[in-house]
Amino acid sequence: MQILEVINKTVPFFEKHGLENPRLNIELLLAHVLQKRRLDLYLQFEQELDEATLARLRELVRRRAAGEPIQYVTGEAAFYGLTFAVNRDVLIPRPETELLVEAVVKRAKPDATILDVGTGSGCIAVTLAKQLPAARIFAVDASAAALAVARANARRHGVEKNARFLQGDLLEAFSDNVGADVIVSNPPYIARGDWATLPKEVRDFEPVPALVAGEDGLEVIRRLVKTAKRVLAASGLVALEIGAGQRAAVERLFRDHSYGAVEVMNDLQGHERVVIAHAAA
Repeated sequence: MQILEVINKTVPFFEKHGLENPRLNIELLLAHVLQKRRLDLYLQFEQELDEATLARLRELVRRRAAGEPIQYVTGEAAFYGLTFAVNRDVLIPRPETELLVEAVVKRAKPDATILDVGTGSGCIAVTLAKQLPAARIFAVDASAAALAVARANARRHGVEKNARFLQGDLLEAFSDNVGADVIVSNPPYIARGDWATLPKEVRDFEPVPALVAGEDGLEVIRRLVKTAKRVLAASGLVALEIGAGQRAAVERLFRDHSYGAVEVMNDLQGHERVVIAHAAA
């Protein structure tokens, strides 16, 4: 069967299963299986695929039709111009989180000590290590399985000497004298009651602990804000990704714990997405 035939037969199959952008999905799967750029497929529509290739592709198509995110199906996700390995042990990196990285890169000194809390795939820590090669970066996660993915991504991008990965709950792995210049985190911030309203691809496949944080979605942020000053330098800052409608509550948390100036950044859709709080008043 030729590449174009595969595309033409799979598009209606994906449509039947309610997938958005069905042609894009099969093209991405083909590019992954054939180890080609997606655009190269258009130059090779008449290429015949052998049975072994078709068998592998059929399995990926089956998984995608069942609703599994394409990043898990291919085992890769794009973030900040880099490609990261992902599996169901880690949250899929989102474009919105790139704003969090940009905020840190803009504000951190070149040799900053940076703590990435809840590192997951390591996308934030690894990207910061690429952008700030002189920085000391420590990434922590409660999940050993997630840390295995993060360490693999650090090796993949050649920053394993710049970023250290530690297992622990939030900041418990760090001593009081760390003197961190930056604490950065994309914490879970979805309220438990909102879980059922999330898309099936999220609900059925992504790790719940990386997404849900108590009744109001602020359980983890509340703990992090409360304990961050213990390891922050006097001139340090905390940069957090937040969910829709959480700005006022998060700002109040920082005020209640005597932080200084608080900045808020909007994402490309105009949503309040990143909060930056300075330790010093």
